[in-house]
Amino acid sequence: MKYRYCDMHCDTLTAEGNLQATFERHRAGGCYLQCFAAFLFQPDGSLYRRALAAFDKFDGWCKEYGLNRVGRFSDLKENAVNAVLTVEEGAAIEGDLKKLDEFYARGVRMMTLTWNFANRLGYPNLSDYTGADALPNAREGARGLTEFGVSVVEHMKELHMIVDVSHGSDALVRDVKEVLKDTPFVASHSDAASVFDCPRNLRDEEIRAIAESGGVIGLNFCADFLSEDKSKEGQRAAALAHAKAILNAGGEDVLALGSDFDGIPENAFLRSPADVPQLLADFEKAFGARVTEKIAKDNFLRVFRTVCG
Repeated sequence: MKYRYCDMHCDTLTAEGNLQATFERHRAGGCYLQCFAAFLFQPDGSLYRRALAAFDKFDGWCKEYGLNRVGRFSDLKENAVNAVLTVEEGAAIEGDLKKLDEFYARGVRMMTLTWNFANRLGYPNLSDYTGADALPNAREGARGLTEFGVSVVEHMKELHMIVDVSHGSDALVRDVKEVLKDTPFVASHSDAASVFDCPRNLRDEEIRAIAESGGVIGLNFCADFLSEDKSKEGQRAAALAHAKAILNAGGEDVLALGSDFDGIPENAFLRSPADVPQLLADFEKAFGARVTEKIAKDNFLRVFRTVCG
């Protein structure tokens, strides 16, 4: 069975060099909707300016490559690669809710509150980030949203913008759930700590919190978060194991896809969007066609429709 799929997160918009996620590969893989993140990772005081430049680039790409730009559910087109603009790193609003309004006006429909550094909104899942070598250590558990972070989450709810807790601390996930009450929130590109215990992966209690809100978790294709076995078959087995763990913890409505293409080293099994059909074929064998359709597309579209209208 050929599935169309939604990918909740890629860094292609702000990547340089040879891209993993080209538009030809999106079409070859059956991509129905791609969330393009303005990934803003350097805490150097220029995040807002670089965010606006990324938004301009997104506008240009939609025109140049025929992407269907989507701001609400009714904008989706069946025979197109639909494109949603997102932001990764809430520090880009520079402590100003008016800048968040501006982001929404420019088309941003989802924002990751933190990256690997603490910011004015809250704390990441790495307590003291010093580079990739720190990933197996120092999980932040106690510090979550700041007072300003609470106001940002509340304002995102008012704007109908999806709150993304990927990279957020355990406490931040709990805080977001408390602030949003019954409004869905997401972890756009995260895996399961019960399968591979690194700080970037969600524990079962975080998975359940997202599921209870009606939200979803996009399975991250980063090999470093999936398994120590970086071989093609090792990564294939790990992706399935993480999917099973997330489903077991949160139920069949919680799992989606969040590749992190162009923000991660090449995965031997999932090198580009053209390889996603093989992953979905494995899911169909393991979970059946109905659940695979939910994972591929329906679960995220439900959240998008609920929050963004």
